Amino acid sequence: MRLPPHILVVNGVKVRRPVFLLGAPHSGADLLGRALKRSPGFHVTMGRPCVAHVLYAFARKPSIGETSGAVRVLRDALAESWQVLRDSCGRCGPVCREAGGVLGNGPCVATAEVTRFGDASPDLIYSAGVLARAFPDARFVQLIRDGRDVAADMLADPACLAWFKPVMVSEQTEFPNAFLGVNRDEHLERWKGMPAAGKSALRWRGAVRISAELRRSLPPEQLLTLRYEDLVHEPARSVAALTEFLETRVSKVALYGTRVPEVGSWRTRLRRDDLALVEKVARQELTRLGYLQAASATR
Repeated sequence: MRLPPHILVVNGVKVRRPVFLLGAPHSGADLLGRALKRSPGFHVTMGRPCVAHVLYAFARKPSIGETSGAVRVLRDALAESWQVLRDSCGRCGPVCREAGGVLGNGPCVATAEVTRFGDASPDLIYSAGVLARAFPDARFVQLIRDGRDVAADMLADPACLAWFKPVMVSEQTEFPNAFLGVNRDEHLERWKGMPAAGKSALRWRGAVRISAELRRSLPPEQLLTLRYEDLVHEPARSVAALTEFLETRVSKVALYGTRVPEVGSWRTRLRRDDLALVEKVARQELTRLGYLQAASATR
């Protein structure tokens, strides 16, 4: 006999069709999170510690995500993150607070105004499978960005670089590991000696492979894929697609008023050796997504 679907209630509001924004690091999920945070009825969180701890536990041991308990743990973490309390925003990081225009401890939304929930935490994509099981009616929006631009931003981000230290890999780390982009444990020693540019390319490659799998496994009404380049160059069209997909009005103001990394900035930001390594590691995905071919034609 099929069990009835789980009903999650947060602050007296049933969680229906939550929205999860996915992408490799620095692929633009935070930009869409900013837009949704300022859209009517939405309560979107970004990087709350209670969620981050669970995501990184799953990242180190992917097998945990396959257990029935993983669904409950992630669901509970998100429920805690979505709670609207007097000091809610005091528990958020700078990115989430700035996106919500918060100056004090919050909250950034009024309970009576909330009708839908969402999350745009960094590295959420590596737990996409657990999210799909935890929230069968969820809507997923994934961002795809040129892996060379992603690598350039990751190399300038201390938080990303911290994950590349060999000491971050413990005995509990399992393989294959999409978070590190390492397929087999025998490749771990090669990963440890690889420059940060190569590790950045591996993380991007792992994320876009998950994105491809999501496109194969989720129906069109549950998954929307956007390009970062379109989001930057044609924000109105991207927001229109998002508005239609989510069946709710999405704010464009947050996208127009935000300074974002330029498309193709890798040309001036990546050193020659780093660029060669990124293109070598991620060549198959860069070519499949049309980035390497387009770039090669213009060099």
